[in-house]
Amino acid sequence: MRMLDFFRADPRLLLPVWLFLASLVLLAVMGADKRRARRGLRRVPEKTLFLLALLGGAWGGWLGMRLFRHKTKHRSFVLGFPLLALLQLALCAWLFLRQSA
Repeated sequence: MRMLDFFRADPRLLLPVWLFLASLVLLAVMGADKRRARRGLRRVPEKTLFLLALLGGAWGGWLGMRLFRHKTKHRSFVLGFPLLALLQLALCAWLFLRQSA
């Protein structure tokens, strides 16, 4: 119940928490996909990686690219993940900086 009170006090905090959790998920998926690639196993579809990035995990995807050296030759990932990450950061900034109605 206390967690709900935390978000009731300032519901704007839901977005950064969501982005953080989604980023952790995509970071883990990127690591798992890199391991699968090395072992010649079935891979995570690129559409799935981008969907997770669109759903808020762009920072984790970008970090996963750097940590695991994964998808770094794909221009759509090299440009797309950082662009999505900046858009998500801008959304957070807008949410916190806008005037209360």
